[in-house]
Amino acid sequence: MTGLASALSATDLLALFAQFLVLSLLAVGGAIATAPEMHRFVVNEHHWITDAQFTASVAIAQAAPGPNVLFVAVIGWNVAGPMGALATMTGILLPSTALSLWATRWGRARRETRGVRAFTTGMAPLTLGLLLATGWVLAGPAAGHVGSMLLVFATVVVMVRTKLSPMWAVAVGAVAGVVGWA
Repeated sequence: MTGLASALSATDLLALFAQFLVLSLLAVGGAIATAPEMHRFVVNEHHWITDAQFTASVAIAQAAPGPNVLFVAVIGWNVAGPMGALATMTGILLPSTALSLWATRWGRARRETRGVRAFTTGMAPLTLGLLLATGWVLAGPAAGHVGSMLLVFATVVVMVRTKLSPMWAVAVGAVAGVVGWA
């Protein structure tokens, strides 16, 4: 069962919505930080889309102008068309938006307390770990290609050591792909 070739049942759509609802509360650092768990759910567990479709969904949405969370809609669309996009986007946006509004107001009133400062300091390593896991999953399809892996390694080095815009790395990757090096 892959993508739009077959419609999901109401139960499956509800499961898709519920999964993204839970992931919304774990999306520290943005929805992209939960991509590995999204991948596990829609590709590995349910086989609704393939690994290549998942990676393409993220790549297409990240290349498009607009908010980074758009990749969630593309994944949902590839799983079940418009209803899949609605299920994933509603699930990912509803709880995190409500929680963010509440937490911002609560935290602003208590920003100098020890607990709030400890919480914000502790979130940095968690966010970094989630983003590294996302990079690992998204680089997976390129694992068998030496040129692609060298490009991933070079991009990481450049991003860590310079203040160069990531768009240059995207441009180099596009050229390498067109030429056949990656």
